[in-house]
Amino acid sequence: MSATTARRPVLTIDDLSVVYEVEQPVTAVKGASFELAAGEILGLAGESGCGKTTLAYAVNRLHKPPARIASGSIVFHDREGGDVDLLALADEELRAFRWSKLSMVFQGAMNALNPVISIRAQLEDVLVAHRPRMSKAERRERAADVLRRVGVDPSRLTSFPHELSGGMRQRVMIAMAMILEPQVMIMDEPTTALDVVVQRDILREIVRLRDELGFAVIFITHDLPLLLEISDRIAVMLRGEIVELRAADDMYRDPHHEYTRKLLGSFPSLSGSRGAFIRSGVDESPVADGAEARA
Repeated sequence: MSATTARRPVLTIDDLSVVYEVEQPVTAVKGASFELAAGEILGLAGESGCGKTTLAYAVNRLHKPPARIASGSIVFHDREGGDVDLLALADEELRAFRWSKLSMVFQGAMNALNPVISIRAQLEDVLVAHRPRMSKAERRERAADVLRRVGVDPSRLTSFPHELSGGMRQRVMIAMAMILEPQVMIMDEPTTALDVVVQRDILREIVRLRDELGFAVIFITHDLPLLLEISDRIAVMLRGEIVELRAADDMYRDPHHEYTRKLLGSFPSLSGSRGAFIRSGVDESPVADGAEARA
């Protein structure tokens, strides 16, 4: 992947902490800080329960009690309207901001589609809510266009979720997240429960769409070899803290933190050139070797 040093920042998170106010309060995210560059794919890795999804929800301000952002700042650098303090947005401002500027593909999202509503209606609902001045014809054309972009034939617009495969449903969810052309997309385990071949196809689409449209991605998974394939940089989380944040190539060649070394060592094979399967479809890749043997 290309270096990110010359790109403008699109999101800055500084000293962010999230606490669950239960009988014995739990700090799920502790002082997280990083900057996301425009067009960058930033991988967020770590075992289940380390705080990855909690951090993603904090960026979107999706937490409900007992979760609470205890400290820190989240600033979105809008290329059209300047800096936005996400923690200061009122409810209506936040609703307008989500999906339009920053969208999220949730964990298990392919099962989140409404089973009794067509794919067309579910895509167009986003446009009705956020682009009320669009005509019906414009909405239909936009829905067809985003399906084409994620590799789904627009004829599937009339289908219902149960008529689609798991991979196609996941592509629809990615289409929904990008329909308003956000500047940042957060993807929380977007290929979980998909077989390796479908997973690979979707990863190719994500990289292609990033290159084509220029949005930045925070890609969350416990699968570090997968992140080595697609990420510009990787942040490794352990017990709520980011313990290592480096360029993916550097982390692969010379991991600094002991936990990062353990994550890399937990997969049976890391042979093959990084990114080979994305570029050429070569089977001998860390994703192909490691995805079926996840810890």
